[in-house]
Amino acid sequence: MGKNVYSSETKWAVIKDKMSGQFTNQEIMKKYGIKNVSQIKTWLKWYRNNEFHRFSQPIGKQYTYGHGPDNQSDEEKKDHQMTHLRQENEILKKVFGDRKGVEKEVILQLVNRLRKKYTVTAILSVLNISRATYYRWAASSPIQLSKEEEVIISLCEKTRFRNGHRKITKLLKRKFHISLHRNTVQRIMRKHHLQCRVKPKRKWKSQGESIIIAPNLLQRNFKAALPNQKWVTDITYIQYGTSTLYLSTIIDLFNNEIVAYKLYTHQQTPLVLDTLKQALKERGNPKGVVIHSDQGSVYTSYDYQTLVKERNLVSSMSRRGNCWDNAVIESFHSNLKSEEFQYVKFNSLSVDKVRERVDQFMKYYNEERIQEKLGYQTP
Repeated sequence: MGKNVYSSETKWAVIKDKMSGQFTNQEIMKKYGIKNVSQIKTWLKWYRNNEFHRFSQPIGKQYTYGHGPDNQSDEEKKDHQMTHLRQENEILKKVFGDRKGVEKEVILQLVNRLRKKYTVTAILSVLNISRATYYRWAASSPIQLSKEEEVIISLCEKTRFRNGHRKITKLLKRKFHISLHRNTVQRIMRKHHLQCRVKPKRKWKSQGESIIIAPNLLQRNFKAALPNQKWVTDITYIQYGTSTLYLSTIIDLFNNEIVAYKLYTHQQTPLVLDTLKQALKERGNPKGVVIHSDQGSVYTSYDYQTLVKERNLVSSMSRRGNCWDNAVIESFHSNLKSEEFQYVKFNSLSVDKVRERVDQFMKYYNEERIQEKLGYQTP
């Protein structure tokens, strides 16, 4: 038994009736002699995916629009495109009613949906809308907010952007009796850039590796008689927009010089491994250096401690939860943020701008910033 063959006109007629909402699938099948409801679903899928070329292609041909039969001329392809657009216009009239022209909002929505497949000029030509009129409408079209969006924006402003989407979801239900899934609230907040602006707590993720704790060899003695005698290292975060970069730094306590630093989008073990490798390369692989850190999971990890041992370094660690045991580098990271980012709106920075500012500060710190400890000299 052969396959049922339906003309392009039949397919478009089915779409028109389906989109109008006035007919059931069974009524449409009876009206046009459609044997299987899956056929209607397939055509509807083509329409929603803007695959209009499929309505005219023969059985067994699955070519992409614009790459069809070789014997199709450019003029035929252009006529084909205009036919698709006219069919689209007919469907709009069916859905929104027979009016003198289609409403402004409908035109804007249609052009926005089809402009990836057709030129704006071609779309406007079929709709009998001038380019000047369209662009005037586009420029003056106000952003339509739903009731939920208006309430969420107002709520975030009143709470000074202190709350994330989970708390906003609860407040919506408690204060306004609006029940929304938290994912919906999160999507709306992202759309309008309403994410929580409170600094996130510093989180150390377990690396799933052995924990190796080293003794505190520095004992807050942050003076070194020679270069490459004592190094201190730590990680800090730099928030920009809704994202975060993690900065790993190593300082030589002899002159407080920045020996190495890395800026990654994560704070996993590779961040500290790469920083230490860079420091060793910069200083010609010195032996016996005391490398002091906190007890973060990246520093107690097997991979990090193995690298320290293999390079003949000596590991030293602060007491847990005691930032004063590593005060020099804690102070450095604080200075970096206050001096380089204090008067900058973080939500206006891109990742490239953050990297550029960090690079500039590191160069400035080593080569231009004088320090009282060094007799007002630079590192």
